[in-house]
Amino acid sequence: MDRKNPNYTVVFGDIHGNITALEAVFENMADHGFNSDLYCLGDLVGYGTYPNEVVEFVRSRSIPTVMGNYDRGVGDNSDDCGCAYQSETEQRRANKSIAWTNKMITEGNRDYLRTLERQIELELGDLRILLVHGSPRRINEYLHEDRPDSSFERLLDSVDIDVLVCGHTHLPYHKELPSGRHVINAGSVGKPKDGDSRACYIVLTADGDDLNVEFHRVEYDIEHIVRSIEDTEMPDAFAEMLRTGTS
Repeated sequence: MDRKNPNYTVVFGDIHGNITALEAVFENMADHGFNSDLYCLGDLVGYGTYPNEVVEFVRSRSIPTVMGNYDRGVGDNSDDCGCAYQSETEQRRANKSIAWTNKMITEGNRDYLRTLERQIELELGDLRILLVHGSPRRINEYLHEDRPDSSFERLLDSVDIDVLVCGHTHLPYHKELPSGRHVINAGSVGKPKDGDSRACYIVLTADGDDLNVEFHRVEYDIEHIVRSIEDTEMPDAFAEMLRTGTS
């Protein structure tokens, strides 16, 4: 699916049931005049307590959206979110999160999650851009910034693109490779993990093959979403993660 726009492209993702952060991000976008050419990298649900509200917000605006691993898990009514956890404590929390989300999601929204695209191709200026959740290979592959350049180069060779935009790690970065190609992580709207609790989205602009990337950070009422987590069966640890912007 190819889309073209000579002006700008806005990318956001990893909302994770945080409607408060998502609404603040869209207010910020509107303040900057970004009202079209919006794309979502998925993981609409999980961890946060407003999965239906987030899905309906994105769905009602017909925003092209990539399927995240959490979207796939909930869409399939699975007990596995597809994350790679390093401890039993993290795994138990994840199990509670997806079980709670599966219980709360409406069947219409579950059906919608199953329709999301695996990747989105678009053009900006003279650049070919690919949007994915994890990587072009796997929905739940973590592409960290410290991966060797040679590994990124091979990955971009495999899909023949100039710019790869991903999410999943919740850690924003922009890496320009020796070839002149780019790998960008758009960070997270609803669950940042880089020590900055503000929501994150990116704006791409291009003049020919000259790419510019802007990272926008947006403050929002964290305590509102924190209280909603603490009022449910969700682990309270998720609330503290939002306050600190950490995992």
